Amino acid sequence: MSQGKQIRLTSGEIAQLWAQYMSDSASICMLTYFLEKAEDTDIKSVIAYSLKLSQSHIKKITSIFTAEKHEIPHGFKIEEDVDIHAPRLYSDSYVLNFIHQMSMIGLTTYSGSLSSSVRADITDYYSKCLSETMQLNKMTKNVLLSNGLFIRSPYLPNLEESKFVSKQGFLWDVFGDKRSLVASEVANVFANFQRNALGVATLIGFSQVSQGKDVKKFFIRGIEIGKKHTKLFGGKLEESNLPVPTSWAAEITNSTTYTFSDKLMMFYTSTLIALSVGYYGTGISQSPRVDLGVMYNRLSLEIQLYSEDGANIMIKNKWLEQPPMALNREELIKNK
Repeated sequence: MSQGKQIRLTSGEIAQLWAQYMSDSASICMLTYFLEKAEDTDIKSVIAYSLKLSQSHIKKITSIFTAEKHEIPHGFKIEEDVDIHAPRLYSDSYVLNFIHQMSMIGLTTYSGSLSSSVRADITDYYSKCLSETMQLNKMTKNVLLSNGLFIRSPYLPNLEESKFVSKQGFLWDVFGDKRSLVASEVANVFANFQRNALGVATLIGFSQVSQGKDVKKFFIRGIEIGKKHTKLFGGKLEESNLPVPTSWAAEITNSTTYTFSDKLMMFYTSTLIALSVGYYGTGISQSPRVDLGVMYNRLSLEIQLYSEDGANIMIKNKWLEQPPMALNREELIKNK
């Protein structure tokens, strides 16, 4: 192990650790506020466990970067980016669903971090992160189920016999009558509906407490995009006579008091956009029906353009923290 610690971090390891530091420092701000406002005992315990995980991650990454003589990211801080005494903005049920979605994202992210890790201590760290997040996911799922809040994906009839596709229409029937969705398509459309519905609720809250006019306008535009995407996903489910989940818009209070900094809210929104691009890519790869691929490509382009506008706002306000970069050798030579 002592030899392993002498090996330099790879670019992949640095990228994952840096991104996790940023995300967990932001999570600490939001979770501290959520914990302060929570009333349900079971949900409060979930928030507390999630907060404890984020705090331990920050401590571990700080120690790794310090040992490697890497600069610690500024990230987000409670004293700068949240007012924990602000009125309640989201309901407990929203917070529980938010943490559940974040745990599912964490399972995907930590799996990727683990697979890209080489050094033994980093591999062990992400193995632990994955195990902890599995426990968090189980906790949130159990509390959602016990409170009747868990929304299951649609059921499909039992497969009675194996069949083989015999018509090109299985793939290409874009303009005529379309076949019903296959299981993988249902799962992705349903999950993307849920993520967008929760995203809309998040941005409604953000828009109510945002301070800058350009930031507020950006969130309002995001709400419109999210509503359009949920409508499209819901329409695909209805075409196959499948149930459409409900929205979370009723889970936001009428508070307009400063709660989170614009910088923090813009970071979260940018992160959610980036995740959506990845999930839409998965939807394309797992959807044999061509019209679904066309839809995902169109929606992905729309949110990428939206993301660019968000990045410009963050750059303008000096909120976009620069990640670790490769050396620009040409610039070094010119400045010699």
